Amino acid sequence: MSLKKNQTCAALSALLVSLLLVACSEKPEAMLSSAKDYLAKNDNKAAVIQIKNALQKNPDMPEARFMLGKTLLDSGDAAGAETELRKALALNYPQDPIVPLLANAMLAQGQAKKLTDEFGKTTLTDKPAQGAFLTSLATAYAAQGQAKPAQASLDAALAATPDYAPAKLIQARQKGGQRDFDAALALTEEVIASAPQNFEAWKLKGDLLRYAKDQPTEALAAYRKSVEIKPEFLAGQAALITLLFLQNNFADATTQLEQLKKFNPNHPQTKFLQAHLAYQQKDLKGARDLVQQVLKAVPGNVQALQLAGAVELQLNSPIQAEAYLSKALQAAPGLPLARRLLVTVYLRTGQAAKALATLTPGLSADNVDPALYALAGEVYLQNNDLKKAEEYFTKATQQDPQNARSRTSLALTRLVGGQVDSAFGELENIAASDAGTTADMALISAHLRRQELDKALQAIDGLEKKQPDKPLAANLRGRVLLAKKDVAGARKSFERALQVDALYFPAVASLAGLDLADNKPADAKARFDAVLAKDPKNSQALLALAELSLRTGGSKEDVIKLLDHAVTANPTEVAPRILLIDYYLRNKDFKQATSAAQNATATLPENPDILGALGRAQQASGEFNQALASYNKLSALQPMSPMPYLFMADVHMAMKDKTAAANSLRKALELKPDLQQAQRGSILLDMDGKNIQGALATAKTMQKQDPKGAVGYVLEGDINASQKNWDSAANAYRDGLKQVSSPELAIKLHSVLLAANKPGDADRLATTWQRDNPKDAAFVLYLGDGAINRKDYASAEKLYSTVIKVQPNNAVAYNNLAWVSARLNRDSAIALAEKANTLAPNQPAFMDTLAVLLSDKGDYAKAAELQTKAVALQPQNPVFKLNLAKIHIKGGKKELAKVQLDELAALGDKFGGQKEVAELLKTP
Repeated sequence: MSLKKNQTCAALSALLVSLLLVACSEKPEAMLSSAKDYLAKNDNKAAVIQIKNALQKNPDMPEARFMLGKTLLDSGDAAGAETELRKALALNYPQDPIVPLLANAMLAQGQAKKLTDEFGKTTLTDKPAQGAFLTSLATAYAAQGQAKPAQASLDAALAATPDYAPAKLIQARQKGGQRDFDAALALTEEVIASAPQNFEAWKLKGDLLRYAKDQPTEALAAYRKSVEIKPEFLAGQAALITLLFLQNNFADATTQLEQLKKFNPNHPQTKFLQAHLAYQQKDLKGARDLVQQVLKAVPGNVQALQLAGAVELQLNSPIQAEAYLSKALQAAPGLPLARRLLVTVYLRTGQAAKALATLTPGLSADNVDPALYALAGEVYLQNNDLKKAEEYFTKATQQDPQNARSRTSLALTRLVGGQVDSAFGELENIAASDAGTTADMALISAHLRRQELDKALQAIDGLEKKQPDKPLAANLRGRVLLAKKDVAGARKSFERALQVDALYFPAVASLAGLDLADNKPADAKARFDAVLAKDPKNSQALLALAELSLRTGGSKEDVIKLLDHAVTANPTEVAPRILLIDYYLRNKDFKQATSAAQNATATLPENPDILGALGRAQQASGEFNQALASYNKLSALQPMSPMPYLFMADVHMAMKDKTAAANSLRKALELKPDLQQAQRGSILLDMDGKNIQGALATAKTMQKQDPKGAVGYVLEGDINASQKNWDSAANAYRDGLKQVSSPELAIKLHSVLLAANKPGDADRLATTWQRDNPKDAAFVLYLGDGAINRKDYASAEKLYSTVIKVQPNNAVAYNNLAWVSARLNRDSAIALAEKANTLAPNQPAFMDTLAVLLSDKGDYAKAAELQTKAVALQPQNPVFKLNLAKIHIKGGKKELAKVQLDELAALGDKFGGQKEVAELLKTP
C-alpha cells in the first residue's frame, strides 16, 4: 500500500472514530429529535435506527417506544409495533394516541377476538382518537361475525367523528353486507368527493363495482386509482391482483406484484399475494412454501390460514387442511370461504356429522353465503336427511337457475329419495340441454349404481356426442361392457379410447388387466412399453411396469431397476421416490431405503412426503435421533399438522422414552383433539402405566367426539377385556352396537361372551346378527375361524362356504376352506387353494397353504417351487421355512431340508417349534 493510501485510510479512520464519539455522546432526546426529522422526510428506516439508539441509552422513554411502535406499524411490522406500543402503555404514555394504533396492529395480525376481549370496553377522551379506535373495534367484531357489537361500535364512531372517513367506509361496507349496494356506493362517493386521495375509498368503490354491480372493468380502474395514490397500499394491490387473476390476466398480475415487491418485498401481505398467485397458477408446492412464510410471520392471520387450508385441500392433505381451516374459523367465525372449505374437507373424509356441525352456523348467519346452499345439500344428503338436502339444492338452483351442477344435485337427491322417474327425467333433460358433462356423468353413475347397464350405455352415447374427441366415453363404455361380461366388446371400447388418445392411461391399464386375466403378462408389458415408446418419461407406465413385475413374481432386482428408472426419468416427481423407499422398507433393506430417502431429500428438500419417508427409513434403520430431526423439520414445514408429532411419538416409544412419547402425543392432540391415532397411542401408554381410568377416559372422549363411530366403544371394551372385566367390556360393545351396526363390535361382543362363559348368549348374538346382517361376511369368517380352533371342521366348512356365497372373491375364505377341506379329505381342497392364489396372487400365506396341500398329494416339485417363493417373499417367517423343510423331506431332498432346519435351529428361543425342528433334523 502506498503512503498516500495509508494517509487516506488514517484520515477516514479518524473521521469514523470522531463520528462514533459524537454518536456516543449524543443524548437520547437529541436522537429522538433527529428521528422526527427523518420521519418528516418519510425516511422510516433512518428514523427507526435513531429511535433504537435512543432506547439503548434510555429503555424507559415512553415517547420513544410510542414513536417506534408507530413507525414499525407504518413500515408493515405489525408484531413489532404491538410490542413497542404495549411497552409505551406500560410506561404510562397517554392512551389516546396509542390505543387506535395498537388496535390496527392487532387487526393486521388477525387478532380480532383478542382485540375485543382486551379493549372492548375501553373509552378514549380525544374524539378523533375515539372515532378511529371504535372503527377498528367495529372491524374486529365484524371479523368474528358479531353483527350487533360491530354496528354499535360503528354508530359510536360516527357519533364521535361524523365525517371520519374510515367509519363512513365501514358504514358503506355494512350497507353492502345488507345488499343495499346503491347506498353503499353513495357513501363511498361522498368520501371520495371530500377526500379524493383516500385510497381506501377508491378500493371500496372497486369492491362494490366488482361484486355488487358486476362491472369488472370499472372496478379494475378504481383499484388502479387506489394504488396510484398509494403504490404500497397492500389491500388495493391485493384486490387489483386478485381481479387480474379472475380475468386470467396473469401477466399483468405478475407485473403488478413485482411493483409491490419493490416497496415491501418481505411483507407478509406481499408473500401472501405471491402465494395466492402461485395457487391460481396451480403451483401448489410454491403456494404452500410461501403461505408457510406468511404464517411464520403472522401465525394468526385468518386469510393466510384460509389460503393454507385451500392449498392443503388441493394437495389432498385433509388433516392439515382441517387444522388450518378450523383455526381460521375459530378466529373469524364469519369467514364464509373457510367454512365452505372446512365443510368440504369433512365431506371428502366421510365425517358427515362434523360437516353438519360446521355448516349449521353458516346457514343461521345474518347473511347466508349463497355458495353454501349447494354444499348444504351435499351435507344433508350424507346425513341421510333427504328432505333437507332437497330443500337446499332447490335454494341453490333458485340462486342460479342455469347452474347445471346444482340442478343435477337436486335431481340426484330426488333419485335417492325414491322419486326415480322424475329424477331420471330431470337428469336426462339437463344432460340434453347443457353443454357441460356434469349431468351426463351423474346420469351414468346413477344407472350404474342401480345396475341398469343398458341405460348406462345409452347415457354414455350422449356423453360421447358431446366429447367425440376425448377418450372418456369409450373408456366408460369398456368398464360397463366388462360389468356385462362382454370382454370382447370391452376390449374394443378400450382400444377405441386409445385411438382417440394413444396415451390415455386408464384404457391402457384396463387392457393390461384383461391381458393378465388371460394369463398373458407379456402382452400387458408390451402395452406399457408402447406408452413409453411414445412418452419415455411417463411415470404411470414406469410404475405400472414395476407393479407388473412385482405381481408376476419378478425379482427384487428387476422391481428396483424399474422404480429407479421411474425416479431417474422424473426426478422431481414424489410418487416414484416414495414407492422406491417403501419397497426397500417392505424388504427390510433399511440401508438402501435411507439412501434413497436421502437422495430424494437432496432433490426435494422441502417436500413433506419425502421428509416423512426419510424419517420412516431412519427410524426403521434404528437411527432414532436422525428420524427425530427429520420429523422436527417436517413439523416446521407443517406447523398446524399433528402428524409429525405422531411420528415422533413412535420414535420415542422405540427409544423407550415413554415420557417424551406422551408429550408428543399431547402436542398432536392439541392440534387435532380427535386424532384417533394419537388417542390410541395415549391409551396404550396409559395401559402400560396401569392408568386404566385414564385410558377409559380417553375412550369415552372419543365416543363423545364421534358418537356414531365404532372406535371409541371398541377401545372401551378392549380396555375392560384386557382387565378381564367381561361384563363391562360387553356393555361397551353393546352400547356401540346401539349407535352403529359394526361387524367389529359384534365380533368382539361374541368373543367376550365366550370368555365370560356365556355360550348361550354368544349363540343368540350370532343367530340374531346373521339374521339382521345377511351380507356381513366378516362375522361369518370369524365364526369359521372359531370352528377351526375347536377342530369342528364340518361347521367351519359350512361357514366359509357361506362367506363365499356372500363374497365370491374373498380369497381368505377360499384359502381357509381349502385347509378345512383337506382336513375333511375333500377332493376339492387343492382347487379351492388355487382359487385363493388366483384371486390374490403372490400372497405368502395362500401360497403356503397350496404348497402344503400339493405336497400331501405327492406333487413335491410344484410344492417346493411354490413354497420357495413364499419363503422368498417372507424370509423372516419361520413357519414357512419349516413347511419348506417338510416338503423337501417328503420329496427326498434332505440336504435342502437341512439348510432350512439349520436356520430355524439357529433362532433358538425366538422360534417355538424347536422340538419339531430337532426331530426333523434326526430324520434318517
